[in-house]
Amino acid sequence: MKNIGVILAGGSGRRLGSELPKQFIVIAGKTVLAHTLHTFEKHERIDEIILVVHKDYIKETEEIVRLEGFQKVKHIVPGGKERYHSTLAALNVYKDEPCHLIIHDAVRLLVTSRIIDHVIEALESHAACTAAIPSTDTILQSDTSRQFVDNIPDRSTLFQVQTPQGFHSDILTEAYNKALSDPEFFSTDDCGVVKRYLPETPIKITQGLPFNIKLTYKEDLSIIERLLLSELK
Repeated sequence: MKNIGVILAGGSGRRLGSELPKQFIVIAGKTVLAHTLHTFEKHERIDEIILVVHKDYIKETEEIVRLEGFQKVKHIVPGGKERYHSTLAALNVYKDEPCHLIIHDAVRLLVTSRIIDHVIEALESHAACTAAIPSTDTILQSDTSRQFVDNIPDRSTLFQVQTPQGFHSDILTEAYNKALSDPEFFSTDDCGVVKRYLPETPIKITQGLPFNIKLTYKEDLSIIERLLLSELK
């Protein structure tokens, strides 16, 4: 089956305090989106790419793809209000073509070929997987008031979720079909949908990297830029 890179680029940048969505900010000479696409474009096992973007930025995205000469980008489609709407948009494009979906946040622009490799390799024997790193901090779980500690989970079993996350398309479609019939459906990521609605499906943890961070706050910009410039030297 084809390995499809699904790049979710529909964020607004509100937490960054930017007028432009984060994926269109220029860092180290390229837009965030271009940095991310470059890694997927050059990966030998990624067969094609679909971009899911805000409907108001379709033309800007098309121009980035044209100027950078990305040949694997086959679809640019609008997303929706919530993150899961973007996943659904990609699922709709490939509804008649069983494939492996490697879903990645466009604003994790430091993703490496090796991280993608781990996800693709996991999909050879598992229907769902996610990049993650072991938690190095103690995590507190609060009570319902969000003011007091209710539980301190064992850190040795805790991981910080990253992307890419990988799925057999039929499994992710089945999970979302069940989710969308649930009036109490909510989603933080695609693995969460599989875990909740197809609990019998094992989700493999694959190796992420600490620097595969998500551009979220202003403070992240200088960190990411230093890492990019270090890599380019």
